[in-house]
Amino acid sequence: MPSPGTYMKAIGAGAALCIGGPALVWYVTPTEEEIFKKYNPDLQKRALAQRETRQQEFDDFVTHLKEAARSDKPIWTAQKEMDQKRSLEKTQRLRDEQASFTAEAERRRAEIRSSTQ
Repeated sequence: MPSPGTYMKAIGAGAALCIGGPALVWYVTPTEEEIFKKYNPDLQKRALAQRETRQQEFDDFVTHLKEAARSDKPIWTAQKEMDQKRSLEKTQRLRDEQASFTAEAERRRAEIRSSTQ
């Protein structure tokens, strides 16, 4: 039977691995600011310019995900249905815009015809 010292060494080594490993990773991982400072100036400008759009896209994604999670259906099914609904709404919006452009063009043609006569 191993001596109590052996058990203490094993417990100490296990604690060092379980606590020391994550502590080392936490210590060596750079923060977002440190990573951003290492970018070249062009990348910094581009990242700052695109930051709001990326944040808005992420917020929209989370909002849609929360809506899908409220459903009783599995989330992938609810997400697929919501995507189909959004695509139909987008298609309808594009059709409406096209119809309004066509109507505007027709109105201008009629205006030009009436002004030449």
